[in-house]
Amino acid sequence: MIDRTFAQRFALEWVDSWNSHDLDRVLAHYAEEFEMTSPFIVEWMGEPSGHLKGKDKIRPYWAKGLNTNPPLRFELERVFVGVDSITIEYRRLGTDTKAAEALFFDSALKVIRGVAHY
Repeated sequence: MIDRTFAQRFALEWVDSWNSHDLDRVLAHYAEEFEMTSPFIVEWMGEPSGHLKGKDKIRPYWAKGLNTNPPLRFELERVFVGVDSITIEYRRLGTDTKAAEALFFDSALKVIRGVAHY
């Protein structure tokens, strides 16, 4: 079970890694074959299902997001804790767009599935 201390620490590191624009650092939080679901996958990658699986497929999607938004910065708002998951609520600085990502973990505490909400 995920505890609040882990969830808060993970969320702070997750936001910091995105703010660093270091894609390898971001991907280090995820298992090799993790799955990602996002409306931007449809828009940016032309994948009608909105789903991608595996770092090799998700890397170009996130690289496009980072390259499209060079000043991309997130600010952590809240962290919600589930049994084997957390939800990170954050704000994109500069646009004030709010978002939430539900992240599901394996036994090694690597993310195996992420679902983005905007």
